[in-house]
Amino acid sequence: MEKYKEIERSIIKTYRKEIWSKFIKAVKNYQLIQENDKIMVCISGGKDSFLMAKCIQELQRHGRVPFEAHYVVMDPGYNSYNRDFIEDNADLLNVPIKIFESNIFDVVSTVDKSPCYLCAKMRRGYLYSKAQELGCNKIALGHHGDDAIETLFLNMIHGSKIATFLPKQYMSRMDMTMIRPLVYLREKDIIRACERNNIPAVKRVCPNDGFTQREDIKQKLYKFYEEYPEAEDNFLRALYNEKQVSLWQKEDTI
Repeated sequence: MEKYKEIERSIIKTYRKEIWSKFIKAVKNYQLIQENDKIMVCISGGKDSFLMAKCIQELQRHGRVPFEAHYVVMDPGYNSYNRDFIEDNADLLNVPIKIFESNIFDVVSTVDKSPCYLCAKMRRGYLYSKAQELGCNKIALGHHGDDAIETLFLNMIHGSKIATFLPKQYMSRMDMTMIRPLVYLREKDIIRACERNNIPAVKRVCPNDGFTQREDIKQKLYKFYEEYPEAEDNFLRALYNEKQVSLWQKEDTI
């Protein structure tokens, strides 16, 4: 059996509970993929985005809802090693990627203030433009549940608001919908599935990697989970437990 077929089987069979079922649950709960959608699947070269691509491939082959998928890699300024690594990995996984270039790393390397904000903003702009060029109505991103939790804490600490990204979000200005089909998945399960199947992932190449507020929150959460292991799942449940939202509300005054 070819390697990519073994990986596909593993996602659906071996990791059915941890990966496939949670992927399908998110797709159904939030109506992420609908009939005749044209989806641009964004692949960074990391474990999350490649796993998302394989799940979407399997859903496209075996699901009842017809849709199109375009597997796209935006090159923000990778060196030749990382670029070749991503292309080789796509071949290994049988994911038909299309690569387009941008100058994001060059631009971001020239600024000292809020480089992560600028990078994210530029990435969104390039992705929107490419999706429109391909005639897509949705963009799929590989953010998982732990990303959502980290974003929640970052917003509370640095933005004084209780908020994180949504599984599905319509961007009216661009007439584009962002979907995140891995929101119910845990990063540790993604890592296990990739390691078991010997799926390599490009190492982080961000110029600011290791020095970001997100990385700081991630490390603090790891330590917190060691002391309070039940919090690891409860934080994620709290995000989709709509019936238990209880925030302060001002009363109307006469």
